[in-house]
Amino acid sequence: MIAIPLILAFACAGLVVGSFLNVCIYRLPRRESVAWPGSRCMACGRHLAWFENIPVASWMVLRGRCRTCGTRISIVYPLVEAITAVVFVGALFVYGFSALLAVRLVFACALIVLFAIDLEHQILPNVITLPGIAAGFAASWFLPPGWISSLIGIAIGAGVLFAIAEAYYRIRGQEGLGMGDVKMLAMIGAFLGWPLTLLTLMFASFAGSAVGVGLMASGRGTMQAALPFGTFLALGALAAALVGEPLLAWYLSFYQ
Repeated sequence: MIAIPLILAFACAGLVVGSFLNVCIYRLPRRESVAWPGSRCMACGRHLAWFENIPVASWMVLRGRCRTCGTRISIVYPLVEAITAVVFVGALFVYGFSALLAVRLVFACALIVLFAIDLEHQILPNVITLPGIAAGFAASWFLPPGWISSLIGIAIGAGVLFAIAEAYYRIRGQEGLGMGDVKMLAMIGAFLGWPLTLLTLMFASFAGSAVGVGLMASGRGTMQAALPFGTFLALGALAAALVGEPLLAWYLSFYQ
């Protein structure tokens, strides 16, 4: 049984980290430093006071607007903070207070940033995916999934999507998947190992297909419309990290 004070501490930590992830989500696509300058209004340029930076609460008190110029502040900011807090608490219940928990939280934070950036800008920054591959593989020498599964996961993650992208280009004469997706799935493979990487790909494919069909059925999309596959990979990887192992164990039990 996890103590309530520990749960509250992780929720608060998630809110604070989520606030920093918002900075990454906004600045990385613009090639700006995430460390300097401090938080400011993107419309009037005024630096924010400390009480305007309290996760979720400040946005609610200010009613989603800048205190100086009145410019609307996107609801994405408190949503990212709240989601990060939920992920922190959920991971605590899944992994317990352990070294693996720390690694999985770093991984989850990277997924949240990649999800939001790909959804808005259709890019997956190398500054996250490439160091992520190295970090995941390094951690696998001491923690699950183990370095062999991690290495195979990297190879499968990069290899499967690269093969799909190359085949699509040769058949259709246009890009279907970018190299950012390839590197992102390689990062997922490094952290989760090859079985959960395949599960991630399955989750992401189903989710992407469902959304694509839904958009076409509603008349808001076509067969040529590009969907940010990195967002679905992020969702699939987060699901695989939290429930993938018991799900695979349940499935494999039918063959034992």
